Amino acid sequence: MRILVLGVLIVAAVWALVLWVQPRMAFFPTPGVQRTPEAAGLPYATVQVTTSDGVMLHGWWMEHPSPRGQVIYWHGNGGNLALWLDVLADIRRHDFSILAVDYRGYGASGGNPSEKGIYRDADAAIEHFTKGLRREGLPTIYWGRSLGSVVASYAASRSSPDALILESAFPDARSLFASNPLILGLSALSTYRFSTSTHLEGYGGPLLVVHGDADSLIPFAGGRTVFERAASPQKTFVSLRGADHNEVYARRPDYWPAIDQFIAAARPRRERP
Repeated sequence: MRILVLGVLIVAAVWALVLWVQPRMAFFPTPGVQRTPEAAGLPYATVQVTTSDGVMLHGWWMEHPSPRGQVIYWHGNGGNLALWLDVLADIRRHDFSILAVDYRGYGASGGNPSEKGIYRDADAAIEHFTKGLRREGLPTIYWGRSLGSVVASYAASRSSPDALILESAFPDARSLFASNPLILGLSALSTYRFSTSTHLEGYGGPLLVVHGDADSLIPFAGGRTVFERAASPQKTFVSLRGADHNEVYARRPDYWPAIDQFIAAARPRRERP
């Protein structure tokens, strides 16, 4: 009996440790606003979005005067919107209006990040976009990078966009620890799943998966798995040769041609046959 009780206490202690560690391993937020689109010479509006659980989120709306599409962008797990400004500005300069909202606990957003929390953040961003920013006749594109791919795929399962772009995606959290048996075992006690592939089961629209074949953080095989498991019959995979995880993909000559070709085929749902 003593051994049984001791075993239960050890498992409980390990579980509590995993629950304490998991947000600290998944999220690396930077507080504050270090830069705005003004630093990139672009006009913008600050937006405030309230989630279903009452968290106030901070974001930017960078409207293009003659857009070819409207993007909702979800960034990776590090920094805040200021860190991702160069990526956002590049998308805006390629003739897209773009809404980007910091997750809870990031930048000037309130709250603390969690997996369920950032899904609520996605729901709130979509509602804000749909009610006040969306223009008829333009394709709506959900676009996510790294952790943002999980959020974008979740968003697509809730409210289908006209196109979905996932960069440096992974099928689920456990796939990231396949080479580390200890962490893989401990991950069984985690409540975080980050299951991109599960979210994509409900999405059948145009899908583009982009992954660097030299990615040292999220294995290239993970991006391929996301693509292969995706249910969409309209899916495309683009491999960026020699690209690592934290590279600015826009600087590569093979990046925007692939994006442009994909977007050219995307049309607002009401215009589809």
